[in-house]
Amino acid sequence: MINSNRSRNLTHNLVDSLGFAIVSGEYSPDAGLPSEAEICEKYQISRTATREAVKMLAAKGMLTSRPRRGITILSRDNWNLYDPDLLNWILKSAPGPEILRDFTHIRLAIEPQAAILACQRAEASDLSVIEDTLFKMRKAEDGLDDYLEADIAFHLSLLNASHNPFMIQLRSFIETALRVSVRFTEQYNQSRSSDVHDHNEIYRAIVAQDEQRAAEMCRKIHFKALEVIESRLGK
Repeated sequence: MINSNRSRNLTHNLVDSLGFAIVSGEYSPDAGLPSEAEICEKYQISRTATREAVKMLAAKGMLTSRPRRGITILSRDNWNLYDPDLLNWILKSAPGPEILRDFTHIRLAIEPQAAILACQRAEASDLSVIEDTLFKMRKAEDGLDDYLEADIAFHLSLLNASHNPFMIQLRSFIETALRVSVRFTEQYNQSRSSDVHDHNEIYRAIVAQDEQRAAEMCRKIHFKALEVIESRLGK
């Protein structure tokens, strides 16, 4: 009897391997993907598992598979870039400043509005969570906590405080964008203290229900990141 859990694990491992290879450019729309038989041989996996993996990647907009035409890699324009697996592969592929800029532009469109909604809708429990993330950011300044994780927690708590289910569904995207951009901008950041201050100002504005100030401080943080990113692009 076939172990179904083992079969699923093999399939997911293949999805992860092929997905990352496509995102990192090892396999491209021009060069294409190896044949089904070649994939089975290379990854030592069954045809059934290979076909299932191809279906899963097709559902993410990365591939098409048609009789007599084989497997075709689709251009990035077709990919579901909000898919958590795809975001993870982008993160692992060490993306350049161009995609960091694109990430930040999307954050600029989302987070200031989330801050405005938080001013209107945040409950006491939401404010407590945001305050706790600020405490961890301050501890991280002294080396007593992980700054990146605290920063991510702050921005995710902001989305949650908006009580907008569509914004909350963007958690995976915002987390990945932050993991990429903070690692990049940290190289050129002269002071974490000013960053903590800016985040604290967002919190204070939300507590005071000052929508304009909350959105303004969100934009300030993103514009600072964009300035660093665009300087690396030579613009």
